[in-house]
Amino acid sequence: MRKLDLVEFLSLDGVMQGLAGPDGDFPHPGWGLNYPVAPEEDPDSRTFAGTTGYLFGRRTYEEMQAFWPHQPDDNPMAASLNHTPKYVVSSTITNATWEPTTVISGDVARSVEALKTDGEGAIVVLGSGQLARFLLAAGLVDGLTLFIHPLLLGTGTRLFGDLPDLQPLHLESSRTSEHGSLVLNYTVGHA
Repeated sequence: MRKLDLVEFLSLDGVMQGLAGPDGDFPHPGWGLNYPVAPEEDPDSRTFAGTTGYLFGRRTYEEMQAFWPHQPDDNPMAASLNHTPKYVVSSTITNATWEPTTVISGDVARSVEALKTDGEGAIVVLGSGQLARFLLAAGLVDGLTLFIHPLLLGTGTRLFGDLPDLQPLHLESSRTSEHGSLVLNYTVGHA
């Protein structure tokens, strides 16, 4: 059985929007570029070691697809993203060109449950705020890795919105980056 893990980069006030660049009328695009992650803190070396699949919302998938296939395999993140099976939740994408990708439409919760029962390792959700909130509300998330940067944006899309039920978390590990960002690893479902 595979785990489903969310990996999210946030401001201290929970904003995930505009991390790496322009995002509509958002007034603070690219704010995350001021908080690079050192190689020993890089999520691809710790969080993604056991990744056997990536799950994206349509918008995040399209942003990733525009960048990562053009990066060399000597970049560990590029190698992982480009060669690991990807799943994109979309009602508009019919033919994904970033291989290997499978499009999920219809009953998303049932499809994700089926993915979790197929194989070992972890399915990792990167960004994909709307999908992440849906998966949390549906009780499908097993873990969270949060990179919380020392910055208050005051406006923008936040990761955590209203949830139908209490979501207890258990802190597995924490560390502080050289730029003052907190890296927090949680499992879901422990009081």
